[in-house]
Amino acid sequence: MSRLPSRTTAPLSLTHDAYERLRAQLLACRFPAGARLTIAALCRTFSVSQGAVREALSRLTAEGLVESRPQQGFRVTPTSAADVWALTTARCDVEALYLARSIVLGNLAWEGRILAAYHQLSRTPQVDPKDKKHYGPAFIAAHGEFLDSLVSACDNPWLGRMREMLCAQAKRYRGLSAPVAAEQRDVLHELREVMQAALARDANSAAKKLSTHMLESAKSLIRRLDRAANAGTKPLRPAGAKAATHRRRRSSAR
Repeated sequence: MSRLPSRTTAPLSLTHDAYERLRAQLLACRFPAGARLTIAALCRTFSVSQGAVREALSRLTAEGLVESRPQQGFRVTPTSAADVWALTTARCDVEALYLARSIVLGNLAWEGRILAAYHQLSRTPQVDPKDKKHYGPAFIAAHGEFLDSLVSACDNPWLGRMREMLCAQAKRYRGLSAPVAAEQRDVLHELREVMQAALARDANSAAKKLSTHMLESAKSLIRRLDRAANAGTKPLRPAGAKAATHRRRRSSAR
């Protein structure tokens, strides 16, 4: 006979589930930046208690994905051009340290992981088949796998924790990235140069080229955020949001 969850483990499980689900939706930009997060609505959405939602919101506040304002409750952390730049420059610094350590420790298997990840990236279509103006989810995933492979030989867990936190914050902006055609960049060439420098064990060159790649992406997004702000338009919506809205409307009409 299977054992029923105890009274102590069941609430913890529900709290963790609420945290994971809400975090995933925040990173996928399912909630607009700056939007108010009401506890009652989240309880209904995730079918959990107020205590579980409050604990999840507290953890997400500590991660910087949610803000807690006196007398105003919780809100999704706003996005801004200044935040994009501060986040990216911090990522560049941490990636440089992480990459340098990985290059020192990297062995033949590490080199193989990098080559395999780049091959996968180079063979993955860049454009989203459902939204041809933006990078596709498969390409974005392959891009992340390639960056992970570069630093996979690093043995410093604290650098790993800092990198993981910064990467999570960067995911919020990924869906708002500029259209492929607007960037006028050869992303694969940029990353191939990073790979070549890393395999040549040139840590300074590899870090510099990786920083250039990341900063160019940040500049592209900042220009887009600035145009939206100057035009007084609504906050940018993540890629695929319009199609998702249409699907929900069709579903509710049936």
